Amino acid sequence: MHRHTDYFPQRHLDDKLDCVPLIAAGLRHTPARTVAQFDDRAITCRDVARHIAQFQRWFALHGLQPGDRVAVMLQNSPEHIHLIYALVASGLVWVPVNTKLRAAGLEYVLQHAQPKLFITDDESAGFAAQIECVESRQVRLPRLDEGDTNEAFKTPEIGVHDTLCIIYTSGTTGAPKGVVFTHRMMRIASEAAMRVADVRAGDRLFMWEPLCHIGGAQMLLLPFLETVTLHAVPRFSASHFWPQIERSGATQLHYLGGVLDILMQLPQAEQPQAHTLRVAWGAGVSAAAWEPIQTRLKVRLRECYGMTECSSFATVNVTGKPGSIGRALPWIDLELLDESGQPVKDGDPGEIVLSSKVEGTLLPAYLNNPEATNAALRNGKLHTGDFARRDADGDLFFIGRRTDSMRVRGENVSAWEIERVFAGHPAILASAAIGVASSIGEQDVLLNVQFKDEPVDWETLHAWARERLASFQLPRYYKAVDRFELTASERIKKHLLSRSLDDARDMLEAIRG
Repeated sequence: MHRHTDYFPQRHLDDKLDCVPLIAAGLRHTPARTVAQFDDRAITCRDVARHIAQFQRWFALHGLQPGDRVAVMLQNSPEHIHLIYALVASGLVWVPVNTKLRAAGLEYVLQHAQPKLFITDDESAGFAAQIECVESRQVRLPRLDEGDTNEAFKTPEIGVHDTLCIIYTSGTTGAPKGVVFTHRMMRIASEAAMRVADVRAGDRLFMWEPLCHIGGAQMLLLPFLETVTLHAVPRFSASHFWPQIERSGATQLHYLGGVLDILMQLPQAEQPQAHTLRVAWGAGVSAAAWEPIQTRLKVRLRECYGMTECSSFATVNVTGKPGSIGRALPWIDLELLDESGQPVKDGDPGEIVLSSKVEGTLLPAYLNNPEATNAALRNGKLHTGDFARRDADGDLFFIGRRTDSMRVRGENVSAWEIERVFAGHPAILASAAIGVASSIGEQDVLLNVQFKDEPVDWETLHAWARERLASFQLPRYYKAVDRFELTASERIKKHLLSRSLDDARDMLEAIRG
């Protein structure tokens, strides 16, 4: 059996691939060091330690014990960062809630996770107040004392395989699945991010990702793995991006959700002739766009593949071969298998099936969903439902997802979630959501609608849906159909649906018009 340090360098203070001892040692050893900069506000180790202690006192007032679940629906902020560190250090199970969720989507997560406490800010509290049948106690994020405190934070006994958070992912045709994400998985995700982003001592990592995503959360450990600083902003903004890079001196950019496409569409004059960015890392750059992006943005691309269920990362492209997701990370074994479970030949598509040499890399289970767990985890291997091919050099190329889902602005969007909301409209008999090519990366949603009797105009239907769906779930296109072709089990044959937009209503154009 390989030792963990065969894959993860022995520069760290523990050899258990844990989170809390790493954070605690870093906070206590260098209290004056800045771990993150949120806009113009520095966050030092001393600040984090003080806020953890204050939050722990607040947790106690609410009767929270290690292992209790705490749902969090907050925008990015310094207080949000402090809260996450406090939850992790206290052994509480963090349930990040996407701030874009509305109505049914939000209600589902809270009913399924059953958190003891639900923390909101002023913006999210209004949406949360509209949902029903949720027993979680809703509270506002407290305003903590910014003064000095002599109280030290405490770290209870926490196992590396204990649950750190429940991350909901909409990667299938059914309801969102809650990935049980352990302390070891978060440590591995952070170690992997170091490799994928080519992080070096002294780097400054631009952090715009929502903290409700694993893409943002896994970054919070990096300052305790290497002498780097996070430069966080409330959200990605094309108009503010280059000035933010100039002020922060950022060296890495994580791309998802069409970020690179947006930057490529900016006028050349808005991009400085020289900047500090060295690496852009993420997923979704095609072979054709590879060199134009590197040349225009003056960065080196590091494409990767992964999913929450495998501690976020499985492969990385370190050679720069255009369009490739590279090869498996050292602790990952990756197979491409056909429908009968046999390896495919080079060049042929196969399902990505993962296993690991390091215990605890793969999720232990989906929360309260043994059927999904048994479907994904078979004989110690994770069947991803994603397909790739391998070229003669051994490099991998991502093909697509088998599941009925779409990738919209960095989010996995379940067609099932969209369709179940529209099923509640009194005029709709059936609907089918499919992904179509987007002008800004990834996909847009096209909703095919079969009305019961009289149709509803698209603007009215779109306004109705806007109150019930997250922005990334909201269809851009609508198309009326007389009837759907069904399978023997009464499922819509989505493979027969046209992706032509010639007769579809484009709501983006309607809004602009």
